[in-house]
Amino acid sequence: MNRRILLGLLALAPAAALAQDGPQPKLPMEPLVIVTRDGKRHAFQVEMAIEPQQQMVGLMFRPVVAPDEGMLFDWGQPRESSMWMRNTIASLDMLFITQSGVILRIAERTVPHSLAPISSNGPVRATLELAAGTAERLDIRVGDKVEQRIFGTAR
Repeated sequence: MNRRILLGLLALAPAAALAQDGPQPKLPMEPLVIVTRDGKRHAFQVEMAIEPQQQMVGLMFRPVVAPDEGMLFDWGQPRESSMWMRNTIASLDMLFITQSGVILRIAERTVPHSLAPISSNGPVRATLELAAGTAERLDIRVGDKVEQRIFGTAR
């Protein structure tokens, strides 16, 4: 992320998110299923980060993410997604998902507290954060499909 984009994001960030010193309350949960290329279905309950303030805080200060839970950042429409691990204690797997529910990129085992940008490398509708190692454990790969209401793929 270049400095201009980062400064723009910080200017848009609510003061409460910048002053955040603890985790946000759990957000509303919804089901999400990842279908791997061999047809295996992996079910999760994910917190829905929809509002900008929810997205700015994300999973900051959470010591763990349960193996069958995560957080889905719904950007509302396809766009480049760039994340960081500021104030994030737990390592995460980040899955960048297209408008049609296809996994475009996976960043595995991200580094806690890192300010290095983690980019989708293309337009995505959403970013899914799961516990580190989930993609490897479940053999989730780029091209696998995500079923969730925001992609119009929920069953």
